[in-house]
Amino acid sequence: MAIETVAVISPGDMGHVVGKVIRDKGFRVITSLSNRSALSCSRAARSGMDDVESLRAVMQEADVVLSIMPPECALSFAEAAADVVSKDDQPIFADCNAIAPTTTQKMRDVVEVAGMDFVKIGIVGPPPGRGGVATRFYAAGPVIDALAFLDGEGIDYRRLGTNWGQAAAIKMCYAALTKGTMTLHTAVLTTAELLGVSNVLHQELAASQAFHWDLMNRRVPFYPADASRWAGEMDEISQTFVNAGMTGNLHKGAADVFRMLEQTPLATETRETADKSRTLDQAITVYAETVKRGK
Repeated sequence: MAIETVAVISPGDMGHVVGKVIRDKGFRVITSLSNRSALSCSRAARSGMDDVESLRAVMQEADVVLSIMPPECALSFAEAAADVVSKDDQPIFADCNAIAPTTTQKMRDVVEVAGMDFVKIGIVGPPPGRGGVATRFYAAGPVIDALAFLDGEGIDYRRLGTNWGQAAAIKMCYAALTKGTMTLHTAVLTTAELLGVSNVLHQELAASQAFHWDLMNRRVPFYPADASRWAGEMDEISQTFVNAGMTGNLHKGAADVFRMLEQTPLATETRETADKSRTLDQAITVYAETVKRGK
């Protein structure tokens, strides 16, 4: 099947950049902006996506559907897509979300019963063009060669074979470390503030844990903008660990930290609108006040 039209649902922080990369390669990129925010509409316009208004139209016009959205929305979206796809229109359905292998299994069953080919992609790294290295797309499934057009221009398309569970697992394990560390940093600093030892701890971290101290200063003040979608990712990681025979409690706690950040006044920001001048001390003060209000 010749690939001409690619749907990206939805044009969020990752999705709109991926959509632009695909469009710049010469493909038509479509999405549905029904009930989407002004920010999503703006991102889609900047990326050159065509709005086809309805999910039914997406499934009719697309040769490939890339699902890129918060993990808690992924399965219900696949179910909705399966409900409206026709036997005459059978795009390849590629789930690119941070979901557990068990959730992926449920999704694959839904997609394949509807007659579509299923590919699982675990995205590792920031959106293409950010961070200095190509964004890794770990892909698995019987038709992964059909999506080789994704490779290049900031995307490193890595084929893992037919076992789609591996693509889900690599994303879960990687994010368990990276985003788990984010919540550990946040929890440590907020607890120190609540216990009145911030100044002493900061001095000690600067002296003996320079790598972590640098990350804390550069990143911890800005996590609330992403906390709402990362909390669900921690839930999926927790389930992944449990299914593998490990404890899931570590990442249940990580989900709790992100949900605390969701309750801060800083959570109304986006990556585009976040106050880049905010210091670590200012952010931690806000986080500690949020914890106190919740007691």
